[in-house]
Amino acid sequence: MKWLLIALACLFATSLLDVSTSHGEEGVWWTYIGTYTRRSSEGIYVTRFDANSGKFGEVALAAATADPSFLAIHPSGQRLYAVGETAEFENQATGFVRGFNIDAATGKLSPLNSQRSEGVAPCHLTLDKTGRTVLVANYGSGTVASIRINEDGNLGDVISTHQHSGTSANPRRQEGPHAHSINLDAANQFAFAADLGVDKIFAYRFDAASGRLDSADAPAPVQVAAGSGPRHFAFHPSGKFAYVINELASTLIAFTYDAETGVLHALETHSTLPDDYTTPSFTAEVVVHPNGKFVYGSNRGHDSIAVFRVDSETGHLTRVEIEPTGGRTPRNFAIEPSGRYLLAANQDSDSVVAFEIDQATGELKNTGETLAVTMPVCVRFLATQ
Repeated sequence: MKWLLIALACLFATSLLDVSTSHGEEGVWWTYIGTYTRRSSEGIYVTRFDANSGKFGEVALAAATADPSFLAIHPSGQRLYAVGETAEFENQATGFVRGFNIDAATGKLSPLNSQRSEGVAPCHLTLDKTGRTVLVANYGSGTVASIRINEDGNLGDVISTHQHSGTSANPRRQEGPHAHSINLDAANQFAFAADLGVDKIFAYRFDAASGRLDSADAPAPVQVAAGSGPRHFAFHPSGKFAYVINELASTLIAFTYDAETGVLHALETHSTLPDDYTTPSFTAEVVVHPNGKFVYGSNRGHDSIAVFRVDSETGHLTRVEIEPTGGRTPRNFAIEPSGRYLLAANQDSDSVVAFEIDQATGELKNTGETLAVTMPVCVRFLATQ
């Protein structure tokens, strides 16, 4: 019976996703770019990316907002939510989450309300499959929280908050907890928060009806090697595997995943850097290709994306190549939904660079198509009308 419920949840999530990706000109996407607003950037930018030609359109400011370093699009395709990676909001020691309505004709954003993130420097957020809850990870305070989304899209009450604790081997970066991401499984039942500061992946049971995160009825945290610094987390489309990228160790861990119990089992660990590379470098993002055949991870310092081939039966990885990103400090990157292109956000060279993906090997080819955006750190896609 439980597997039937999981299957139904996955079907429901897929039907919601279709709302935001099935209309409009095929292969043409509104592309939203979150930034740090420390220099000339004003907030969230939007452009059109045509996966048929591999070309960007003109870029424009979609909405002015402070430090929208991570974005998530609502399953309906009608709204976008962003963190405000700040240390203070409304005279409180917390960052915030902000909602926006999307103008389907222009891609521009009109603001809804904001809600505190229940922690300092929120750096990652995700929406549950029903579109009724935002989950957010706060790096500075090492907390995760769930926030209600009202029917009109405005953010409601904070539903639950969890404080991580502990330290680890790196005295400068791991003096305390630093929650760096939070992700839900396909069944909308378990959430996983990678905490860089304590070298753990925390598991929470998620109740979609209430929006509550609960650690009492969830698997124990997964401990990774001391000094690794787990940062971001991605599920394989099959639901059988998951991958965690470690910022401090520049490694990628492959796990098997039991969707019924929420248990992760480590398979193997791979370096994301060349064997002879000794200069400091720190990973950022991990993304699984929509076809499930490849996994990608970004290196800041080496300024590259490592490409791995996935064994569909076992989840094991084989490194294919490490491709330069054509810029400095690749933070987030994203694969457009048809799987033909990868867009890499190079934070410190103010550029988003397009790469064509070889569908047989997963290899990346720099197309020479570059978009100028100040301090880009997140890329998200929505089908155009």
